[in-house]
Amino acid sequence: MITLLSAPSNLGLRPPEPGSVPGTSKAPEALREAGLFRRLIVDGAVDGGTVLPGRYVDDDITRAAGHVRNEAQLIDHARRLARRIAGAIADGRAPLVIGGDCSLLVAAGLALQNNAGLVHIDGHTDFRHPGNSDQCASVAGEDLAAAVGLHWPAVANIDGRGPYFSPANTVHIGCREDDQHADEVRRFLGLVLPAHRSIKIGMTETARAARTTIGSAGYWLHLDVDVLDPIFMPAVDSPDSGGLNPKQLVDLLKALAPGAIGGQVTVFDPDLDPDGRHATLLAEIIAVGMADLGQQVKRPKQLTKDTTRWL
Repeated sequence: MITLLSAPSNLGLRPPEPGSVPGTSKAPEALREAGLFRRLIVDGAVDGGTVLPGRYVDDDITRAAGHVRNEAQLIDHARRLARRIAGAIADGRAPLVIGGDCSLLVAAGLALQNNAGLVHIDGHTDFRHPGNSDQCASVAGEDLAAAVGLHWPAVANIDGRGPYFSPANTVHIGCREDDQHADEVRRFLGLVLPAHRSIKIGMTETARAARTTIGSAGYWLHLDVDVLDPIFMPAVDSPDSGGLNPKQLVDLLKALAPGAIGGQVTVFDPDLDPDGRHATLLAEIIAVGMADLGQQVKRPKQLTKDTTRWL
């Protein structure tokens, strides 16, 4: 059964404009209003509450070199969210984190302690890191690199727990053909399937290839909703054409969710959805696509209630 965890974080995103605040922190409540929580609870999910982040600060002027924006707040939130994720798994449930921005992947990895694979569904590779860019600052665009240990230790090795996921057991699905870091990601990860390739081979084959790459281990299922084409989902901070349509995404999630230990949904921005219609669409996609989250996987034996005490 699913445990719903709200994580209204925007700490890993750049401000839309100087002095402003990203709207992803409003996503969990917008999706609740759109009926997502009610639909999943009717089917047996429980509401595990909210893990509030610290205050978002536009710290571009004051932030020292070698640090990401809102670093202290982000790390604190990751530790607290990781505790809740690990606790749900230890109770035999599948955590579904409703975010929030993609930096939440750090918390998931911290909770799983390199005991699971990762399926990263995202319209971008999110693979910016100090080895390929001098513009590192926003973990929401650097989460996959941090998750596999390529970022600064402050975010990629919290409490000495990195790398959070093994690159060989990590799959990326959904980047666009012109993604800046696509070639590097292909060399580093177990499998990379850009959106156009997944569309060509179909969602069933995409999911099969992902599961084959990861093997028998369970995996964390990361969904950034900008994997959808902006024709269908423009309410994200970095929309790019060439993405999946809603049916394709539902089919992909339905094929992957049962084998996932847990998952997360990120980057929906209600500020860009004034009439709520995109929240309604996304609630439908999640409710149908992730209804069977965790139904075919056993929790990692390492994540017992005793081993979550470090958090």
